[in-house]
Amino acid sequence: MVIATSIIAVVMAFVVIFIRMKAAEKPTNAKKIILPPIFMSTGALMFLHPMFRVTITELIEALVLGGIFSIFLIKTSRFEIINNQIYLKRSKAFMLILIGLLVIRLALKSYLSNKIDYGELSGMFWLLAFGMIVPWRIAMYRSYRKLKKQLHR
Repeated sequence: MVIATSIIAVVMAFVVIFIRMKAAEKPTNAKKIILPPIFMSTGALMFLHPMFRVTITELIEALVLGGIFSIFLIKTSRFEIINNQIYLKRSKAFMLILIGLLVIRLALKSYLSNKIDYGELSGMFWLLAFGMIVPWRIAMYRSYRKLKKQLHR
């Protein structure tokens, strides 16, 4: 099960990299920044099933680690104004950071899968991802709004 989910994680990481590269070719807007965490939030329904529930300590650990990981994404996400439109700037570092985070995540999953129940571990990794995407998208939205105000001046 750990191998199968790890393969899925690798595929998803490459999909994110591909989507990010394509997104840089088109102007962005507030919806494109805000909607991904909202869509992802539906995953919290997993916690209705007892198998996926985590302890308060595990919840805090996952959210703190996600917050730390989000710093790297925030630092590599920049916008630029081109022809009076706001674009997400391409960053080679972003791809390297995403791959690095994936490697760390896979190592943690491999190590923790022997110590923590599969369901709890799934819940923790969802919390880690959510704890990473929310601060990142909030920072992106704030940067976007600053540039949007510049455009309207």
